[in-house]
Amino acid sequence: MLERVPTGIPGFDELCEGGLLRDRSYLVSGPSGSGKTIFAMQFIVNGIEHFNEPGIFVATEERPQHIREHFMSFGWDLEKFEDENMLAMVDATSTKIGLPSDERYIDVRPFDTRSLLDQIITIQDEIGAKRAVLDSTTSIGFTIDDLAKFRVELLKISTTMEILGLTSIMTCEVIEDGQDKISRFGVESFVVEGTIVLYYNRVENTRVRSIEIFKMRGTNHSKKIHPFEITNKGIVIYSREEML
Repeated sequence: MLERVPTGIPGFDELCEGGLLRDRSYLVSGPSGSGKTIFAMQFIVNGIEHFNEPGIFVATEERPQHIREHFMSFGWDLEKFEDENMLAMVDATSTKIGLPSDERYIDVRPFDTRSLLDQIITIQDEIGAKRAVLDSTTSIGFTIDDLAKFRVELLKISTTMEILGLTSIMTCEVIEDGQDKISRFGVESFVVEGTIVLYYNRVENTRVRSIEIFKMRGTNHSKKIHPFEITNKGIVIYSREEML
């Protein structure tokens, strides 16, 4: 029997037999504003608060201080988790844009998979992490600028995290009106165990959020598209409802 890792996100786990498979990597994709980073951080925070599972959050597009400030509005005190050695934030943004960083964990510039994985291995050793997030893969794709190499690098990252015993989420931005609404570069979905797509569609004069489990190996998951909301406590998925 394969072990499940509950995300703790209201309404999500019942869509996929109780959660994600232990030690596997998943892609969460969607357009800007769809809630990818919130979904990913909620997975980490719930792991810490409800399952005593430390987490690693690699930020490639936003400085960790901004992330800490933003998530205080959800009541998530990330700094407290860091002080308790339950969370490690990797700043993979500042050096990339030429800014100094006083973060404890900083990824070097230019992007280097080996360096990032060394960081993750070190952190995992220090805090015994069980969950990890890479937010996002899109900026890495632009840095590598070669689809075949990008796919191999993502495979290295996801496989290493699996070997380390990390259940991980990688986020990926898609262009709202693009041909492929599953991923930005068309290869991200191939290196993960499952792909979760967040939609942020305009219906008449209102934006509506919904979620679809596009694929999830080894899991009898919902094939429907379900509505969700971003509340002041995070994402809530209405698993008993479906989009028309």
